[in-house]
Amino acid sequence: MALTQEQVVKRAVDLMAEAGLEALTLRRLATELGVSAPTLYWHVRNKRELLDLMAEALVAQAGRADSPAPGQPWWEWLAKRARLQFRALISHRDAALVVAGNRPTEASLPNIEEVLDSLVAVGFPPAEALRVILSIGNYVIGCAVERQAEEARTAAPERDTRLLEQAAALPNLRAAIAGVDRPGPAAGDAGFEYGLGLLIEGVRSRHAELLSAAP
Repeated sequence: MALTQEQVVKRAVDLMAEAGLEALTLRRLATELGVSAPTLYWHVRNKRELLDLMAEALVAQAGRADSPAPGQPWWEWLAKRARLQFRALISHRDAALVVAGNRPTEASLPNIEEVLDSLVAVGFPPAEALRVILSIGNYVIGCAVERQAEEARTAAPERDTRLLEQAAALPNLRAAIAGVDRPGPAAGDAGFEYGLGLLIEGVRSRHAELLSAAP
């Protein structure tokens, strides 16, 4: 059976999960697939194209949410898309690093158009609709990168205890620490939700400005 681009991308994602992004090279991928490098280049021209295809596949695993469900407010739809993407990224090793800086493939353009259409339909100009999507996407990627970097840190309980003791001597830090969760997945989720809420409220506020300024 002839090798397909979908098989190439799937094996690349699996290889990244097993060995990390740094270990993913086109030569190693070709070896894993049992093909020569020229054969692999029929399916992906270079590593950058491979990463863009991987990014598309990783985000697609989050599930389709390219337009609001019937009766769903557009802002709740935006928040749901962000949560789905965040979950997809933190569920795969180094996925956020792959998605960061990626460019859409030709196959993904109709999906992007559908997302933009949903925002244009409620009053956003196309350019501003794109900025909304990019801003939320950048936030999701940044949170996912930070989450996975935190999880990869070597535990240093003595250092953490020392920092907390020193922070306790500073009134604002002491009060702030008392009001947030300790580092960990639950705290990461709470932080993500807090920031996402601020973003969505900002987008809704901007939407209200656009409507009030419309002729």
